[in-house]
Amino acid sequence: MLNIHHLELFYYVARFGGIMEAVRNIPYGIQQPAVSGQILQLESDLGLKLFNRRPFELTPAGCELYDFIRPFFGGVELVGEKIRGGTTHTIRMAAPAAVLRDHLPEVLQRVRQQFPKLRLLLRDAHQPLVEAWLDRHEIDFAVTVVEGRPQSGLNAEPLLELPAVFLVPKASPFTTSAQIFEALARGSSGDDTPTLDSLVCLPANEALPRQFRELLAKRDLEWPPAIEVNSLELIEIYVANGFGIGVTLFLPGSRLSPKVRSIPITEMLPLMVGAVWRGKATPLIEALLEALRARARLFKESKA
Repeated sequence: MLNIHHLELFYYVARFGGIMEAVRNIPYGIQQPAVSGQILQLESDLGLKLFNRRPFELTPAGCELYDFIRPFFGGVELVGEKIRGGTTHTIRMAAPAAVLRDHLPEVLQRVRQQFPKLRLLLRDAHQPLVEAWLDRHEIDFAVTVVEGRPQSGLNAEPLLELPAVFLVPKASPFTTSAQIFEALARGSSGDDTPTLDSLVCLPANEALPRQFRELLAKRDLEWPPAIEVNSLELIEIYVANGFGIGVTLFLPGSRLSPKVRSIPITEMLPLMVGAVWRGKATPLIEALLEALRARARLFKESKA
């Protein structure tokens, strides 16, 4: 008979994409060597390899086992709350770090008035990872960029349009996006004008860099990123430290470093940020939506 604890450890390794990542997210103390040893024992008991280590990838056998154990280990906490009488309300949420830091605390304070025993599992993530987690039932709700019609089983509600901006060092000579595109065009044509700084942006599979590439293509321009980072905060940090020009989103209520300036990219349409959840909205999700709508209305009214 397979060891249940070994299966639980494998669940976390598969869910978070590796042993080191699992150790950071297992809700009790356990060291990496212990996890590695017990996973090896599980593979030995099965006589099968469950995943490739570098880069991490589940084998077909690992996928089959994960699909089998995921509903149980993923729902243990919720079942526990139900058995205890349902007095605690839990929601698993994901959003970009700036949203978690600058906006969600106020939103959740409002929700807690209706659900005083609210329990939160918060994850920092952008669009592609959010979509994967929702698809695997690993989160219940997210605030993220919303594009087109959501995939089957998901619901989405647009909340706020965010304009795209360039982040430039404070001393940069550029004051408009048109100047930046003109400089890029002159540089690509062999002009003696100094070339632009390096481009700093989110990974290529994110909506913002994808739409920026489409804009460049329409103008027959190329500007491959020199630095890819996984958060808007890191874009600001690297621009502030002189690594280049960033393509990012203007976030209401955020304060930029005194070392940078933002320049609206007037040639790009704003991106829509909204709420995404799976299945029918529970009373807790409805309360979250209402609090987020109120927050979005404040920003819309402030711009009016």
